[in-house]
Amino acid sequence: MKKIESENDRATVVLVHGAFEHSGRYQDVIEQLHKDGYSVIYGDLPGQGHSSGKKGHIHSFEDYIHTILKWVEEADPDKKIFLMGHSMGGLAVVRTMETACPNVDAVILSSPALGILRKASLPLEVVSYLLNILIPGLRIKASQNPEYITRNKEKIKAFQQDPLIIDKVSVRWYREFQKATKQAFTDIVCFPDIPLLVMQAEEDHMVKKEKTSEWFDRVPIKKKRYKQWPGMYHEIYNEPEWLDVYEHTKSFIEDYIK
Repeated sequence: MKKIESENDRATVVLVHGAFEHSGRYQDVIEQLHKDGYSVIYGDLPGQGHSSGKKGHIHSFEDYIHTILKWVEEADPDKKIFLMGHSMGGLAVVRTMETACPNVDAVILSSPALGILRKASLPLEVVSYLLNILIPGLRIKASQNPEYITRNKEKIKAFQQDPLIIDKVSVRWYREFQKATKQAFTDIVCFPDIPLLVMQAEEDHMVKKEKTSEWFDRVPIKKKRYKQWPGMYHEIYNEPEWLDVYEHTKSFIEDYIK
């Protein structure tokens, strides 16, 4: 876990990355937040990046929830705290809020993985239930094509050369991920009534944007905003127009620190 404190310290943003990647891929956003007077707390989720443990494997989705709760605890409780998650990190943030309700002031979700497009084949899907009992640590090839997640050529090249990108996940990880997407809907009434910003890529090749909008419509809170980004791929903070996304994010944050 890393904590970059701002001298202005207007608020703290706790940033949660997505699957197959690591927090270092959000350096542009982190630096911009710091430049604008925000402290940032971030790190690598279990089984990814520089974290310890078997890569691409978790014992339970709660491993992510416990990690996020530890990061939130590092934030200054006297300042506003914004919990922000991308893709699977967005799903992990949703489950954290639904199950633990940490003391945060608002939530920001970026193309949250509330329904995925690239599921396992039907035979593998069926077999995965048995494998999850017999050999849950078995890892299966699940490589990502960076051209499906961003239109930014520089980010595509960086992804291809990044040694921290994982290309295998365990059967247990897959089953826990699938279970979490369902629980995000079944436990939706448990989501606390705090400000929420949901942003979704219009041309998302990784998650079902219809599930994102469905979850947003159903979550029973008063102050919520939905923004769909025309023409953008999955990683909206790594797209060529990422600064537009950032400015929209910052505007939301500033509305709730006044």
